[in-house]
Amino acid sequence: MQLLLICGSFRVNSTNDAALNTVRATTPAGSRTSRFTGLAELPAFNPDADVEPLPRPVADLRSVITASDAVIFCTPEYAGSMPGSLKNLLDWTVGGTVLAGKPAAWLNVAAPGRGLGALAQLRTVLGYVEANIIEPACLDVPVQRDMVAADGTVEHEPTRTRLAGIWPLLSVPDNV
Repeated sequence: MQLLLICGSFRVNSTNDAALNTVRATTPAGSRTSRFTGLAELPAFNPDADVEPLPRPVADLRSVITASDAVIFCTPEYAGSMPGSLKNLLDWTVGGTVLAGKPAAWLNVAAPGRGLGALAQLRTVLGYVEANIIEPACLDVPVQRDMVAADGTVEHEPTRTRLAGIWPLLSVPDNV
């Protein structure tokens, strides 16, 4: 399996990054991960610009999504919603239909009861672009800053184990 990891946070050493770094660090044999790191380079979505040739960052985004078997999102919540930069990324997927049928899930690392506005919006947009939301793999795994090791992964073992547990949830034959 080729798993694409997309973080909605620009914050250096964010807990969202740490969760995705941990998923990457626990990749099982035979699987691979990649990170989309061009969030800041994506131009503001403009339907008039959604034509060939696409802006290079948009073409890169669509290419890495197409090359993946599944996508995991991990995003903070800002003012009750997903960050505008992540919504912009998702807007660029509408015209290309690259997420249609693609298995997708998310990790919510916010404290219990938090992050729900961002996740509701993410669910709405992923539904609109017809992604195949893998419900069992949509996990609430709170990550506190003091759980993050110097290498940028979660070192708190119970939390690390829960994050690694996303892999078998994505590997169900009916979902991939």
